[in-house]
Amino acid sequence: MQSFQSNSARGSRSFTALLRNFSLKVPGVLCGFVMALAVLESAMAERPNVVLIVADDLGYGDVGFNGCKEIPTPNLDALAASGVVINAGYVSHPYCSPSRAGLLTGRYQQRFGHECNPEPGVDWKDDSAPGMSLDERTLANVFADAGYVTGAVGKWHLGDDKKFWPNRRGFQEWFGFSAGGLSYWGDTGKKPESFGVHRGDELVPREKLTHLTDDFSSEAVDFIRRHQDEPYFLYLAYNAPHAPNHATKAHLKLTEHIEYGGRSVYGAMVAGMDVGIGRVLKEIGSSNTMVIFISDNGGRLPDAMNFPYRGHKGMLFEGGVRVPFVIRWPKGLPAGLRTEQVASGLDVFPTTLAAAGIDLPGDLKLDGQNLIPRLQPDAKPEKRTLYWRYSVGEGAYGYAVRDGDMKLVDSRYKDRKMLFDLRNDPWEREDLSQRRPDEVDRLSAMIGNWDSKLIAPLWGDAHGANVIKEEEKRLKAINAASRGERKK
Repeated sequence: MQSFQSNSARGSRSFTALLRNFSLKVPGVLCGFVMALAVLESAMAERPNVVLIVADDLGYGDVGFNGCKEIPTPNLDALAASGVVINAGYVSHPYCSPSRAGLLTGRYQQRFGHECNPEPGVDWKDDSAPGMSLDERTLANVFADAGYVTGAVGKWHLGDDKKFWPNRRGFQEWFGFSAGGLSYWGDTGKKPESFGVHRGDELVPREKLTHLTDDFSSEAVDFIRRHQDEPYFLYLAYNAPHAPNHATKAHLKLTEHIEYGGRSVYGAMVAGMDVGIGRVLKEIGSSNTMVIFISDNGGRLPDAMNFPYRGHKGMLFEGGVRVPFVIRWPKGLPAGLRTEQVASGLDVFPTTLAAAGIDLPGDLKLDGQNLIPRLQPDAKPEKRTLYWRYSVGEGAYGYAVRDGDMKLVDSRYKDRKMLFDLRNDPWEREDLSQRRPDEVDRLSAMIGNWDSKLIAPLWGDAHGANVIKEEEKRLKAINAASRGERKK
């Protein structure tokens, strides 16, 4: 696999190799160097590996550890049983690219204008190609600078232009595709070949691909196997179970008991991903590795299940931003714990650095928090404030804030403000806005203060308009249902 190493990573390994060669050539003379080598290698051995696994459009209720009974996810369930399940785990945006930008930078993506998907097919001119700001440093940049081997496998969706590709954003190795979606058989259709699967800068011939979920799992296993003797950071970003609905016969066999066809295929995509994750976990074995599993946003229509929460991908209700979230690290976190601590994908950046003993660069200002102290058995849930903003057109936004147990949703598709008490109503059924106007004003002011520190989106997409159309379609169906009712 093509490798792109940072100077510090190369320097660290070159130094150890130099000491080893000297000790072989001049025995007895360089004892101090040998001791230094032993100390350095021991310190490197104590640094945990980090594997960040991201599912794409996975519903909160579509994994066994969150109660799903129809889709088999035994490997994810085993991961959850050996780690910490975060019941109130969120992402910073209700759909793909902005959420991933927040995850990999540890910053609200609206701070640098990444509020929409960088749509393919844009007429790029000069530097107009959309993608994650080159001024932002990724988690991979920091790990590489600290001597880690860094690899990205799977979906990128942070810019299709080559300058935005992961092997130019801190990842020394890359196997995957740049866009937001791709046929699981590797066919780019009417899109240019550059939208296909790459290994580094080289396009992978389609005949060498099988099914992307299986291919990405195999590539992740190979990365771990090749780098088992050095600290590594692996970002494994599946495109499953994002559309299109493509699954192998082996995957489909796992959900043949589901009678609704769309749900059966979607479930097979989830189950196939779970099988691949099982292979990855087996390769990790008992090594000192922090494994994080998270979805990039809520489950998609029409086949995902975000039960018991309201809404879906693209919405600021819980079903759009609350996701399956597990962290396992045997050396620093308990096993079998379910916590009510509120957490965010923004927390992955500082949490993994803390586990690795890497100091945060002084010029990086993160919005996330180190979760390790909060995920201990005796840690009491702490109050947390999280914000969301969603562009629905030029100068128009939807907002949400969760402050402690109170959540305000300022929705454009409902075109009103709604207030919920998540302690007593996590399903967001009872709107308290009319009964508690002072609380609406307080949370609105908090949103306004946060919003004043953000910038406008650097490009747009169709998601906001599409969600508004969904609301129109929903209301049409509801009104049609009661059309024949006789009035008394």
